[in-house]
Amino acid sequence: MDYLIWSGAVLSLVGVAGLGWCIALAFKARKSGLPDDEIRKRLQKVVAINLGALALSFFGLMLVIVGVILK
Repeated sequence: MDYLIWSGAVLSLVGVAGLGWCIALAFKARKSGLPDDEIRKRLQKVVAINLGALALSFFGLMLVIVGVILK
């Protein structure tokens, strides 16, 4: 069951990296100096990416937990 643990750890790390990327995109959008409507559109895209990264991290952690339980 080591493959479940390691693949889950990799998925979790990719999800955390995605969350960091979302933070960087949000700061970049805030500092862009664009009108509020354009910033809102960009942040809506960031929210979608953020939810996907959070879900990926969640599934990775679930794989780790299942791997530890089955081991």
